[in-house]
Amino acid sequence: MHTLSRTTRRKQQLVLQLADMMLAARLSRPLSQLPGRTLSVCDRENGTRHTLWFYPAPFTTTTRRTYASEANSASGKAVLITGCDSGFGFSLAKHLHSKGFLVFAGCLMKDKGDAGVKELDSLNSDRLRTIQLNVCISEEVEKAVETVRSGLKDPEKGMWGLVNNAGISTFGEVEFTSMETYKEVAEVNLWGTVRTTKSFLPLLRRAKGRVVNISSMLGRMANPARSPYCITKFGVEAFSDCLRYEMHPLGVKVSVVEPGNFIAATSLYSPERIQAIAKKMWDELPEVVRQDYGRKYFDEKIAKMETYCNSGSTDTSSVIDAVTHALTAATPYTRYHPMDYYWWLRMQIMTHFPGAISDAIYIR
Repeated sequence: MHTLSRTTRRKQQLVLQLADMMLAARLSRPLSQLPGRTLSVCDRENGTRHTLWFYPAPFTTTTRRTYASEANSASGKAVLITGCDSGFGFSLAKHLHSKGFLVFAGCLMKDKGDAGVKELDSLNSDRLRTIQLNVCISEEVEKAVETVRSGLKDPEKGMWGLVNNAGISTFGEVEFTSMETYKEVAEVNLWGTVRTTKSFLPLLRRAKGRVVNISSMLGRMANPARSPYCITKFGVEAFSDCLRYEMHPLGVKVSVVEPGNFIAATSLYSPERIQAIAKKMWDELPEVVRQDYGRKYFDEKIAKMETYCNSGSTDTSSVIDAVTHALTAATPYTRYHPMDYYWWLRMQIMTHFPGAISDAIYIR
């Protein structure tokens, strides 16, 4: 009995050492100096309790990864980015243009004269071209392929990069979310990524180029009330891994960028939009679900979502830097984690530690 107890304590010490090493790689100060909280764990063998320290303090500083020097010249290399009307895609189109890339900016609202499209067009550059692109419509994707091909100096040498950035998000617990919503989010985030990638792979293979898929920290760890989004981003992660294995012998490199909480920067949710989604959700709920959960519970969850949407980083430069490195480095990383320290550590715990530990910290 005593031997088993010492083994248990040793395992706990190893867990703490692992957490310390993981965080030390990202921070300039040791784990012991960070604010944290305790988790009391009972040893079932002898009834004694042990205290584990964890550090889920909500840091606001986004982690900065030191990237190797960019070895490949961007000059004249063609890149298609989806979802450039706003957010990451809009900023990325301007940034990569400034780096010397030939940028094809796929915009959902180009035909409607969206403000973001007009701003990109106002640069009046022959190296930045906006194109109409709804990743859910095969005809528009194939038309985009032809537009890019005709814009290349030598189509036989292919296109250097594809950044699958287009995406939508929503919220709602499983019983609050309609099947139509699940399908709508998946059609853009997952099937749009697959559809666009498959269509552009012949050009990418000829250039031995890059595929960069924008996933999310919620593609690695689940979160309550976000199942439609999590499902699609988990799918993007799996698709990216399979594609990376297949493309490796062909010289195409595949990277995944997993941003943390940048809701405040991307303007995905205004208070008005949250309330509109909530009203539609409540109105469409089956009566049995309304009665079982109650309006008070529902409103509390909506209020929590409003709080979350007002948080996060407003500086997207870490995401832009990650995508740029994935497109330009001689040896790009498989995964990039532009997120603050809290979310990075939480992701490590939820993906590397036993589920009982992460559940005890973040759920119970």
